[in-house]
Amino acid sequence: MPAVNAFIVEDSPIILESLVATLEELAPVKVLGTAADESSAIDWLRSRPEDCDLVIIDIFLKSGSGLGVLRQAAQSGVRGRRVVLTNYATPDMREKCTALGAHRVFDKSNELDELISYCMRLSEGGGNTAPGSLN
Repeated sequence: MPAVNAFIVEDSPIILESLVATLEELAPVKVLGTAADESSAIDWLRSRPEDCDLVIIDIFLKSGSGLGVLRQAAQSGVRGRRVVLTNYATPDMREKCTALGAHRVFDKSNELDELISYCMRLSEGGGNTAPGSLN
């Protein structure tokens, strides 16, 4: 199974460390980089738009917002799937994230298994990130 190259935008060092360990252990994921704030995330994505198959974004960051990262990633032509992993996965937030270019929204508290399954399906698809290729 080919590895899914991922970039993670998360401001909590504890959550980030746990997420990286979990994804790299349970799914074919290789984390290429991380950012804790909007501007660092956007800088990384602009400098390496073709490098990642998956961008995992939290909404509330050290500075800025994951919504800004989503918006900029969509406008910059980042080819990877953009998913949100948040504690605030309300219906309104899910709708807003989708409108800004998120392919999926996962709740940190109870949908981590679904995120892992999503990563597995992404890997099985050979990195196919075309719209509609994964739900």
